[in-house]
Amino acid sequence: MATPNLYELPAATDETPRNWCGGNLGGDNETCMTTVPLAGAVDAFVVGDSKPEGRSYELRMTGAELDAFAIEWARSRNLAL
Repeated sequence: MATPNLYELPAATDETPRNWCGGNLGGDNETCMTTVPLAGAVDAFVVGDSKPEGRSYELRMTGAELDAFAIEWARSRNLAL
């Protein structure tokens, strides 16, 4: 079965975006990224920027792609998983 074009799928409207924040102790969430599941796909997400000037930019990734990114990012930074 072919993977659907994730950019053709809408974000799930019944899901609240999840914020992933770090590094900003001021509490204004200027260092957050967001994820929301994609409707019509299993384990696929819209990844976005929480800052007002970045809200129109997004990536579409499968869960496996996000997992691979997170693992390689942690390894490149010598972070323990």
